This record gives sequence, C-alpha cells and structure tokens, in this order.
Amino acid sequence: MKKMTNISLVVFCLAMSVSLSGEAQTSVKKQLVPTVTIPAPAGSKGFGMPQPGNPGATPAPRRIRVSASVTEQREIKTILLDSISMSDPYILADDATKTYYLTGSGGCIYKSTDLKNWSGPYGAYDTHGTWMEGINFVAAAEIHHVNGKYYYAASFGDRKELVDVVPRRYNVYRHQTMILESDKAEGPFKLKNPDPNYDYLPHHLDIIDGTIYMENGQAYMVFVNEWMQTFDGTMEYVKLSPDLSKTISAPVMLFRATESPCPLEMVGNGEMTYGLKLPGWVTDGPELFHTKTGKLGMLWASWGAKRYLECVAYSQSGTIDGPWIQEEKPFIDNNTGHGMLFRTFDGKLLLSIHHAEDDGPRKPQLWEVDDSGDKLVLGKRFNP
Repeated sequence: MKKMTNISLVVFCLAMSVSLSGEAQTSVKKQLVPTVTIPAPAGSKGFGMPQPGNPGATPAPRRIRVSASVTEQREIKTILLDSISMSDPYILADDATKTYYLTGSGGCIYKSTDLKNWSGPYGAYDTHGTWMEGINFVAAAEIHHVNGKYYYAASFGDRKELVDVVPRRYNVYRHQTMILESDKAEGPFKLKNPDPNYDYLPHHLDIIDGTIYMENGQAYMVFVNEWMQTFDGTMEYVKLSPDLSKTISAPVMLFRATESPCPLEMVGNGEMTYGLKLPGWVTDGPELFHTKTGKLGMLWASWGAKRYLECVAYSQSGTIDGPWIQEEKPFIDNNTGHGMLFRTFDGKLLLSIHHAEDDGPRKPQLWEVDDSGDKLVLGKRFNP
C-alpha cells in the first residue's frame, strides 16, 4: 500500500510538472508574424502617396514626423499661418499669457499674439526614460488647460513594436494617445504616470486622435480605434483619474463611422492609404463642444465624396453617452477636415482645420463659427 502511494505521488508530481511547464509556455507572448499587405495599384493617389509631379517617389511611411522633443535643436522663425505645413491643427488660447499656442501632427508648438504671425517651431515634450523616447511619429497633438495644469494629448507610435496583425490587410504597430503634463502652456510636457511603459488603452489596439473632455467634473479621453485595424472605425471613450494620469474605466463605444451618411468606403471611393489598398470607413479627430443653448455636439473627420471632410453629431441625451445622432451633410468638405474649436481673446469662435489641394501639403485654415443656436453654423473664412 505504501509502495503504491509513493508511485502515485511520483506520477502526481510528474503530472504537475508537465502542467506547470505547459502553463509557463502558454504564458509566453506569442510571436507575431507580419502579414501580407496589399499595395495600391500603379498610378493611384491618396493619403501618404507620392506627390503630384513626382510619380516615382516612394510612398511616405505612416505619419513619420520629426520629433518634437525639447532636447532637439531647431531654428526658430516667425512665419505666417498659411505658410505652415501641418495636419490636424489645434489652437489653445491661453488666458494666463494672452498667447495662442498652435500644435498638431508633428507635435511642435508655434506661438502667436495675433493669429497671423507665428514663431516656432518649439519643442513640446520631454519623454526621456519612457517608451516614447526617440519616437518620430507624433500625430494630432492638442494642449488643454484643466484644473490649473496644462495637458498635452498626442498620438505616439513606435514602428519597431508590432502589437497586432490583421491578415492580408495591415500590420499594427504600437500606437497610443498619451497625456503629458506641464505647469505652462509651452511645456515642457512630461508623462504624469509613474510607469514609463504605460499605455492608456489596451496594448494591442491601434489608438489615435485622443482628446480630453470634462463633464460634471469627470475627465474623459475620447479616442479613435483606427479603421486600419477595425475596418469600420470607432469613436470611444474611457474615464480618466482626476489628475489625468491613468485610465479608470473600460472603453465605451459611442458610434462607428458607418452610422454617419458622410463617410464613404475608402477603396470604392478611390482612396489609397500609405501606398496600400485598404478597404474600410474612417473615424478621425474628435472634439466635443457645447453650443450657447447647451447642446452637446462632436466634430469628427472622415473621407467621402470630396475627399477629407468634417462630420458633426449631436448627443440626444446631452451627455457623452449619447445616443449620438449624425448630421446628414458634412460640416465642411473639399479635402478639409480634423477641425478644432477655440475662442479668441475678443470672444470670436473659430474653427482651426487643415486643407490640402489634391495630394499637396496640408495647411492650417481658420473659419468663423456661429454657436448661438442648437447647432453649429459654419461662417466665412477668417483671415487675421
């Protein structure tokens, strides 16, 4: 009986050893193998494709930009707004300094006191010691003033770390909207979270264009799960801690691109993206706002009949949870989009937005906006 017990004990120990070994093996992260991507047909045009007059050029890598780190040296100049090449322009009117701060894709900061003459580019952030150090992908940067602090929200991307694969479609590299903090609007902005490898959203998701929104004292990040990963781009939110240093809720989906009549399917619409033939519907660049009557709305961008365009939706409940009712027509189109609202020091509501002629460089524009009713009304082009 004792002999059988010992044998049983040996068998049990061996079984446990095999089981634990298997658990250890399965706990090791599966190695991702890049998928085959489908190149755009010869002669195609589209976002990130060769510029007109240079048909032999190699398509641009996905949103590769010069780093906006404060550690880099750069020549500071004063230039006119329409001389700046920039996607996704965002302007903060800072009451403390009576200065306008312009940022966007690329991440650098420009300063102005009259909206016409801008000095820059200045470095914005110090990411030394974090996963963002040395990264040259920075998109859709914004500067928000919340509870006495300034927050820099921008999409950072690491082209060396593959986090997901969509078979025969797209290789997803690490993209996260990150929030950095400073005591001044001009920075330098540093990661508030003590973990230098922190992600605000799940690591495997392709997250871009996050913006900060406050409702009843609660801070939110409203963000895009990129259509290149999801096919039908989403607009979602997470709740943030009071100091905006971390996420405190699971993501909540607000709507998909196809819930609006304005976006068109990219390949069917003749749009090629970064040299690839990628079908799907785009969500980009959210910004939430209230009209003077208290109506809650959201500006967001996509691609449609006249290329890049600006959509608008309104919350039926008056809260971030919606439901969100999409307007039938674009707020502005003609290859113009990713709009952000700000109010000038003399009280005029303006829309900062980028426009491109064909596949040429994107340049900031300013438009007047009337928010006196339940819905925004686009006014005339504003020339400072």
